[in-house]
Amino acid sequence: MRMMRVLVLAAMVAGAAEFASAQALDSGASPVALNATLSESLTVSLSATSVNFALTAGSAVNPGSTSITATTTWTLKPNIGSVKVYAFFANSASALSDGAGDNIPSADFEISNNGGAFTALTNTVPFGGANAGLLLSTTRILGNNRQGSHTDTMNFNINLSTLPNLPAATYTGTLTIQAQAI
Repeated sequence: MRMMRVLVLAAMVAGAAEFASAQALDSGASPVALNATLSESLTVSLSATSVNFALTAGSAVNPGSTSITATTTWTLKPNIGSVKVYAFFANSASALSDGAGDNIPSADFEISNNGGAFTALTNTVPFGGANAGLLLSTTRILGNNRQGSHTDTMNFNINLSTLPNLPAATYTGTLTIQAQAI
């Protein structure tokens, strides 16, 4: 009987050795190239797109009917140092015009940004006409804000104290808000 046990044990060991020596069959490796792009972006969205003014001849105080909030949002590459937001007109001599040759220049159009003092649009900025713009804000870009946003809330005024002889008419114009990442 002992012999029988030894023979059975030997057969089991032989079978296990044969099973262990079986080799796995592997296919060739097939690579998958992965490309993920996070695009650089810079956008400005406005809370409203029109402001009305009820003008009083010769008055320095002619406020706009509403404020406008500009929200600038960005996703930037590491080489960008700041985001600047500008307000500007195409032409400083005729920011608003009646179409008949009577104009309100950008020097008489004022913006109060984020509760600050009213400031006329008399600077040359990267966009628009010479002496027809205003830098609203600058946000420094550091390692922790390559993706972010900034809000500028603008109130408007038209100062007609320098235009005492401006004729009654409807004056229209386009103020543009634009951001630049540099």
